[in-house]
Amino acid sequence: MYKNTFPKKRYNITLDFLQEVITKDATILDLGVTNPFSDLLRNEGYAVTNTKGEDLDIDTSAVKNDNYDLITAFEIFEHLVSPFNVLKDIKADRIVASVPLKLWFAGAYQNKEDERDRHFHEFEDWQFDWLLEKAGWTIKKRIKFTNPVRKIGFRPILRRFTPRYYLVYAERTL
Repeated sequence: MYKNTFPKKRYNITLDFLQEVITKDATILDLGVTNPFSDLLRNEGYAVTNTKGEDLDIDTSAVKNDNYDLITAFEIFEHLVSPFNVLKDIKADRIVASVPLKLWFAGAYQNKEDERDRHFHEFEDWQFDWLLEKAGWTIKKRIKFTNPVRKIGFRPILRRFTPRYYLVYAERTL
């Protein structure tokens, strides 16, 4: 259904990372509505349920369900005013999450036509680590990676070697 319409490099890196830290028998709650990546996970044999599009700043009930082994959150926390509340309320004992990194040469992403598609935060890696640790998580694995774009210009050149995404696997600290 989404053939050739997704960011191949980012999805491949994320899938490889996920396969290193969880098995296919894990039950996954993916924060955010069904999307091309959650469909890809299902096609790979993972049991994935998505949240329904509720405002996770206001309603964290979806993550308070203890029926899931793992929470995934791919480019979600930057859209929340307070990602701490969601991270603290998660009942699952494992999380895989990615966030866009703050780039010195580009401002925070803002879609002027869709107010839900804006970034309140673009993190530095240490900030996201601190947020996770403060919410009760211990990071077990992390990577940063680039996301080149097929455009001409100074910023596209910088995107070839400047990490844009930060991906972590963490476990609940008891």
